[in-house]
Amino acid sequence: MTEAQQVLNLIRGSLTLYSEKEQRIAKYILENPQLIIHKTINQVAEDLDIAEATVFRFCKRLGFKGFQAMKIALASEVVETIEDVHEEINEDDSPIEVTSKVFQSNIRAMERTREIQNEEAIKTVVDKLSTYKNVYFYGSGGSGVVAQDAQHKFIRLGIHAHAYTDSHMQLMSAAQLDENSITFFISHSGSNIDILDALEVAKEKGAFTVAITNYAKSPLSKAVDVALYTLSNETEYRTEALSSRIAELSIIDALHVNYHMQNLNDAKHAVDEMRRVISKKRL
Repeated sequence: MTEAQQVLNLIRGSLTLYSEKEQRIAKYILENPQLIIHKTINQVAEDLDIAEATVFRFCKRLGFKGFQAMKIALASEVVETIEDVHEEINEDDSPIEVTSKVFQSNIRAMERTREIQNEEAIKTVVDKLSTYKNVYFYGSGGSGVVAQDAQHKFIRLGIHAHAYTDSHMQLMSAAQLDENSITFFISHSGSNIDILDALEVAKEKGAFTVAITNYAKSPLSKAVDVALYTLSNETEYRTEALSSRIAELSIIDALHVNYHMQNLNDAKHAVDEMRRVISKKRL
């Protein structure tokens, strides 16, 4: 069990040590874990008739950066405790049955990821993209493919986008960053050493840092300025990282469209110019 999957155990283990208000929060979460993941910190505070700051401090006491990070970790735990028979692939399944279950796994990962998105975090990232227009994507393995897809999408909108998947190139590029750079670190586990090394350099250079990851208590999510989360679960024949890749791509798409909407004139000009030059490649 990972750190991000121990929220309920963390709460149960220290229940007798909490103050009166903290005990109310703890019992509320323990009794309503599936309900919590769909609520905002304001809604929880209103339900319990306590201050938002009290809820926030409780989440910090558990070891999270805040309510959103706690909620993401709780969502991962709740999802993994639910038996999902539709995603169980059996050895005697036909090819079309396997195909159907793979599609269903991806659909569920996207639905769960959509439900846990934080509007403030997305708005902050889009505002930074609109301000800096120099963006760097870092990813290794499957996440490297997502980084390359992100570069492709944002170049089309007139942003100076760069993707790095080689560990040495990641460090070399990070060394050239400054306070006018926005960086994305894409890692399902949030504990990839190469990505964390590049992140450390980016922070030293003053770049704005964003994580796209599955775990709210990972070293990556704890270190960045803003974290955007995916939510997927593992099956016997399919690791969670496979379906989370689809969710990561969807987050990139959402940022892409949000940026386009916020910068309509510049984006339209960039897209028109891109289409003009690419048209020369067609017969």
